[in-house]
Amino acid sequence: MRFLFTCGGTAGHINPALAVAGALAAAVPGSEFLFIGAEGRMETDLVPRAGYEIKTVRITNISRSLSLAGIKHNLETLKNVATATSEAKRLIREFRPDAAVGTGGYVCYPVLKAAAQLGVPTAVHESNAVPGLTTKMLEGTVDTVMVGFEESRQNYRHPERVTVTGTPVRLDFLDMDKAQAKRELGIPEGRPLVASVWGSLGAAHMNEIMTDFIVRACAKPFFSLVHSAGKGGYRHMCDQLERERPEYRECGMDVRDYIYDMPRVMAAADLVLCRAGASTLAELTAMGKPAVLIPSPNVTNNHQERNARVLESAGGAQVLLEGEFTADSLLGLVSELLQRPERLSAMSESMRELAVTDATERIASLVLELADKRGK
Repeated sequence: MRFLFTCGGTAGHINPALAVAGALAAAVPGSEFLFIGAEGRMETDLVPRAGYEIKTVRITNISRSLSLAGIKHNLETLKNVATATSEAKRLIREFRPDAAVGTGGYVCYPVLKAAAQLGVPTAVHESNAVPGLTTKMLEGTVDTVMVGFEESRQNYRHPERVTVTGTPVRLDFLDMDKAQAKRELGIPEGRPLVASVWGSLGAAHMNEIMTDFIVRACAKPFFSLVHSAGKGGYRHMCDQLERERPEYRECGMDVRDYIYDMPRVMAAADLVLCRAGASTLAELTAMGKPAVLIPSPNVTNNHQERNARVLESAGGAQVLLEGEFTADSLLGLVSELLQRPERLSAMSESMRELAVTDATERIASLVLELADKRGK
């Protein structure tokens, strides 16, 4: 069988696609896979690293600004959509997929639209409780919409096309042993590890907070830290730390541009500091990781805070809102939690109770059903 995937922009869109592709490869040995992503975006790095072929089309986002520049940008985007749809049709005709799946990002629209027009069975997965613009635009085109939350059905005009699956988590996140992961990372036995992750592209404000956090933590370092600064902010953050606390690495503070071995780092972590994107939350619950969640304020309909509050209400996480805390207060909270292992254990159990552990299998099964219908 041949399966086409389209996804892009952030790891939160890319990793679910990789998870489902892995499940399909295991279920149907000998299957062929092709990914279509956007030129110059993160998928062109992560997808080949996972062993899959990727082709690209040119696509840009939609500006919400009513300024002249915003209008000009959107006219360019409309042109790119038309060109990308035509290019996607060419790639699809060449590959001849049995089914096409999108897991988020603007690139999904032209690719799934092209696939549907060519008679290929199509599905899109929306991991957030509130559908994004791309999913809304595709709702009337694709054969099925897959969602992460039961509550999401009410947000769609065609609920009969909506199936609740949960959000996929790559098997790598489930197969790691904590003690082994710590050894592989060189973390001393008995020393807590904090993972600090602010989206695959980084976050400037949180890099500032974490720079001060690291400077202060080095005064009395009793835990190790792995922080993902994002490619754009990495050099600036390292330069600032070199000036203010040149020995930060010796204190156990590991600053990276991107965490390519995320499953290992997450497995080793005793506490995770992060945003509240749906894919990240699915990984946290599947691994039973206590977390301090700081929702991004720059998302549609404030959906990250809504996601985060679900985990907080269940007792698995604590939510802080950006702008309402300092590096000192965050360090105080982290120190308090790390010194209360019984609290972390209870948070871990609460996280596991929220996990949808078979989301990847559910989606793979639906994709196979779509492909089988085409074959008949």
